[in-house]
Amino acid sequence: MEKRPFNELGLSPEILKAVDKMGFEEASPIQTAVIPHGLAGKDVIGQSATGSGKTAAFAIPAIEKVDVKMRQVQVLVLCPTRELAVQVAEEFGKLAFFKKGLMEVPIYGGQSYERQFRALHAGAQVVIGTPGRVMDHMARGTLKLDALKVVVLDEVDRMLDMGFRDDIEHILKSVPAERQCLFFSATMPRLIQDLIKRYTRDPVWVRIEAHAQNAPQVEQIYFEVDRRSKIELLTRLIDLHDFRFGIIFCSTKIMVDELDEHLHARGYSTDRLHGDITQAQRTRVMDKFRRRGFEFLVATDVAARGLDVDDLEVVFNFDLPNDAEDYTHRIGRTGRAGKQGMAFTFVAGRELYKMQNMIHFGRLKIRRERVPSMDEVEEARGNVFFEKLRATLEEKKFRAHDQMVQRLIEQGYTSTDVASALIHLLQQGSGADVPPAKGPGTKAERIAKNEAPKAAKVERADPSAFPAKATSASALGSARSTHGKPSGDKFAAQKRGGFERQARTGREPGFTTVTFNIGRAQLVTPADLVGKIAGVTRLPAQVVGAIDIHEEHTNVDVATEHAATVVAKLAGIRVKSQSLKPVLAPGVE
Repeated sequence: MEKRPFNELGLSPEILKAVDKMGFEEASPIQTAVIPHGLAGKDVIGQSATGSGKTAAFAIPAIEKVDVKMRQVQVLVLCPTRELAVQVAEEFGKLAFFKKGLMEVPIYGGQSYERQFRALHAGAQVVIGTPGRVMDHMARGTLKLDALKVVVLDEVDRMLDMGFRDDIEHILKSVPAERQCLFFSATMPRLIQDLIKRYTRDPVWVRIEAHAQNAPQVEQIYFEVDRRSKIELLTRLIDLHDFRFGIIFCSTKIMVDELDEHLHARGYSTDRLHGDITQAQRTRVMDKFRRRGFEFLVATDVAARGLDVDDLEVVFNFDLPNDAEDYTHRIGRTGRAGKQGMAFTFVAGRELYKMQNMIHFGRLKIRRERVPSMDEVEEARGNVFFEKLRATLEEKKFRAHDQMVQRLIEQGYTSTDVASALIHLLQQGSGADVPPAKGPGTKAERIAKNEAPKAAKVERADPSAFPAKATSASALGSARSTHGKPSGDKFAAQKRGGFERQARTGREPGFTTVTFNIGRAQLVTPADLVGKIAGVTRLPAQVVGAIDIHEEHTNVDVATEHAATVVAKLAGIRVKSQSLKPVLAPGVE
């Protein structure tokens, strides 16, 4: 389907100015097809998936029809989730930026009624809400639809899947007979077609074919991998491609929490999003993610729809989605606005047959690849460094040090040895095998900036720096908890990460006690804390001494010279779904 410039669609100067401010020049296919019919007042049925630009397709004609002098609801948009309702409201706000006097308000469950009451009483003309909360306001008399001109149903198929059919019908029966109706859905099952026949008049059908909506700029790959090896594969792929900004989808809330903790322990900068997160916390997480306050968002499908984030490099399907439609919504988060994106899917065991069915029936273009080896990861890191070095030489963006080089050569060193020694020093200073190819500055520079105790700024740990079973109880030998009693016994000598750990007692000379805000009540074990400290700080294992677990807190002896580092690096890291707040303790309680 063709695309047209916005200035050819008959829009008002205010809308054109807003579109230009948002940086858009050309309307997407769905916008090109829907906007003229919407402006003409016709009912429209749009079949299009997430990421095609359908929000602006119905928002622009709706805004054009609003009379700002009337302080009554004139546009109603129904959405399946609060995340999508918030996103649509934000889009309305951007598009109506220069239309003075227009007010939009999202109404959804989980938010204060008082705030919604105030916005509706103030005369908001555009309401974007979930069916349940819209019906609630209608029953209370706080939402009146007498002056309604346009009603939009966004992602109708998802609303029906979530059981909103009766709510939708009740709302549609309550709106004025003379109003414009726009339906948008990725699929058109019989239930939706029945609604269309009953509540629209001579609608115009607009369909965007699957190949035009399924993120053509996304390179899609899947791996067959054992469940226990998924985390290792995930970190290999992140390091192999040097990804810095992406989403990792899991199927359950528990898996989100566990994966978030594992990635934190390995030093990756992550945060999480799922149904048990409060609305206020969700808003904070998403605002921080949009600002690139952390690298990877670990989420359930609650974030698959209605998530508006630009420039995502990658989407990981850590768990296989339910169907091809959910898969499309997930990977639609990347590869936007003509930019290249990548999507990786992990398939375990019998899921392979489900994956093949999804590819067949969903006409998905996903290729299968083998799991990359550690040698390939190291080679990729080397190639990244080589290209950076070569580019620096070609661009001559460096200061000459001819005199120092000449002095070394005069002392008998070859130029090759001098260059090799400098590269070795650079690699040691960066804390990694090679400096990164992307991101603000070198890894060494980022470490210098990350000295503050912020969980989202933790430097990555090399997964090979510690044994794969470092956090298991067996790896700790006879390390034990004293369960609230001062420790008189000692750790047995044990090896971890190549170091011999000698037995010692709590608060022995050279050690400082760090108190953590978790204990037996959270089912914490010595393995949890030792593994977390080692994984996040990358300090050798012998810096950890006696561990004394109480009901609500735990005392951990740490080598005094590293105590401040442990407190800073572990602040905000989650263990057993609890955010750590370590403090230096004046004495063992």
